[in-house]
Amino acid sequence: MGALLRAAAQRLADAGVASPRADAEELLAEALGSTRAAVVLAGLRGDAGPDEGRRRAFRELVARRARRTPLQHLTGRAGFRGLELRVGPGVFVPRPETEGLAGAAVLAAEQAAEREGRPAVVVDLCTGSGAVALAVAAEVPRARVLGVELSEDALAWARLNATSLGALPPLAGRAGGAVEVVAGDAATALPELDGAVDVVVSNPPYIPPGAVPVDPEVRDHDPHVALFGGGDDGLAVPRAVLARAAALLRPGGVVLVEHAEVQQPALLAALAGPAWTGAEGAADLTGRPRRVRAVRVGAPGAGGPPGRGAESCHDARS
Repeated sequence: MGALLRAAAQRLADAGVASPRADAEELLAEALGSTRAAVVLAGLRGDAGPDEGRRRAFRELVARRARRTPLQHLTGRAGFRGLELRVGPGVFVPRPETEGLAGAAVLAAEQAAEREGRPAVVVDLCTGSGAVALAVAAEVPRARVLGVELSEDALAWARLNATSLGALPPLAGRAGGAVEVVAGDAATALPELDGAVDVVVSNPPYIPPGAVPVDPEVRDHDPHVALFGGGDDGLAVPRAVLARAAALLRPGGVVLVEHAEVQQPALLAALAGPAWTGAEGAADLTGRPRRVRAVRVGAPGAGGPPGRGAESCHDARS
């Protein structure tokens, strides 16, 4: 077992995979129908390797990973704040750095529920796989969570995750399901909730049009609709999200948006208008500036949704 894993890890390292040993262990677990913990333990014990059929399956998985197919596409799952999400082609694979965004949304939802004495209403715009929405639903029992997604492929993954995770603790038995997944453009979605939402959170597409992701796993496999934010600076979609949040949020509601590390000043400037107060940036787990937060002021909808002259999420992604 140990020699099999060492050879696989070396092949992945030679291919430029950032975590070759961990990936080799995950892939062997997949081939065996087991868990990574069991594979690690078997390696430490010096157990004999698998039979030839499972070795072939493992070698094929390693070969595909060496060609930089995302690990999550090979296993069909991605971990996110203790949840195991189903992912694959057609949906953005959730990243560990986005767990900070989800944590900030959890805190904002908890505070809103405590302050208002009722379930918090949380909307996740550009929900993708549903990762952030489901994390909030799992960690804040007193919350009604809605996820909005435009892409039909991503929408299918979000609904699959909402259904499958909704049958498991701590999401089982929630009124209305784990998360309400809604098909729609993040720039215009849920007009019936204008002025009634406590938290709007979003990890929208934000990569500028001329910036090509370095990692093949992102460049060649994540859907471009989930990557490129439109406009010269990649911020057309994030700005549309902020405009929609201004209409959705009640006074005192919170907006949280993830962005690229060079975009924080531009988004803080967008939050300097009369619709917002307390705008601030925050860093991810690596210390890079990666999200903004602000509080809605004034009458609901005063900031207004984007007009026909503004670029909507659908327009920017086309």
